[in-house]
Amino acid sequence: MSKADTGKERRVLSIYTELLNGKTISKAEMAEKYGVDVRSIQRDLADIRSFIEESTIETGIENDLVYDAKQKGFRLEQTNKMKFTNDEVLAICKILLDSRAFRKDDMETILNKLMDCCVPKKNQKMVNDLISNEKFHYVPPRHNKHVINNLWNIGCAIRDGDVLEISYKRLKEKKTVKRRIQPLGIMFSEYYFYLMAFIDEAETRKDFDVINDSSPTIYRIDRIQEIVSTGEKFHIPYSSRFEEGEFRKRVQFMYGGRINRVKFLYKGMDIDAILDRLPTAKIIKTSAEGQIVSAEVFGNGIEMWLRSQGDTIEII
Repeated sequence: MSKADTGKERRVLSIYTELLNGKTISKAEMAEKYGVDVRSIQRDLADIRSFIEESTIETGIENDLVYDAKQKGFRLEQTNKMKFTNDEVLAICKILLDSRAFRKDDMETILNKLMDCCVPKKNQKMVNDLISNEKFHYVPPRHNKHVINNLWNIGCAIRDGDVLEISYKRLKEKKTVKRRIQPLGIMFSEYYFYLMAFIDEAETRKDFDVINDSSPTIYRIDRIQEIVSTGEKFHIPYSSRFEEGEFRKRVQFMYGGRINRVKFLYKGMDIDAILDRLPTAKIIKTSAEGQIVSAEVFGNGIEMWLRSQGDTIEII
């Protein structure tokens, strides 16, 4: 390496250090300080700008070299935090594809927008290559319906406390029914989005197994044929508000019913898989046979799941 090259490297590093320290750099002053012409400093600043763009990928912090007209010089400005790093975008894309939550065209649109917004152009091909096979073989949910608009409309109704009237295709009778509801929350579980809501009709509630059941009713959003705002409002006191996070711990199978407390003996190898599946689960005893686990779960789906585990679970 020549002395000239070494001198340039030191000069660029020195200028970059001053920028990092919050100083404003004047090309004329730098040219005089280092005994070079202004065009050399201009090239130095171009190299620094190029380095900043590359380092954004690793640091997740997007900086920019901007000209400050008042101070008549260049300074380093942190414009914003980069939304995602490459590895984070890849992880999100993998989760989205594995969720199978959307139609293929909707999934492609979401992935492409995510890539355009959050991955530098030169790295987009690399990330795309890592998910291209899964994109090609992607299998959408069987209902194959657009659900994104309904998600937003329901979300706005939840926020505003709007009473809705929905046309809902029931699974059992294979018929469509109308319901007046108070929407409470949206959840996702195993390929489908669900709406939690109170039914705003005394006539319908009288057929419930439990009269005045305080638990919300669960609706699969892709089965909602029509959503109409009634123009009416409902109000739930803050102290009694529906908390999706707490409810989510207890509703794992999206079946209606009441809060159930279950206890079972787990004889399998991976107790973490059980504890992750049932967030309220606790190990209350460990023996040579296995672990005795108790859990609080909403609805009747827990019974079906416990039986599906075969010999690894013995219901107590």
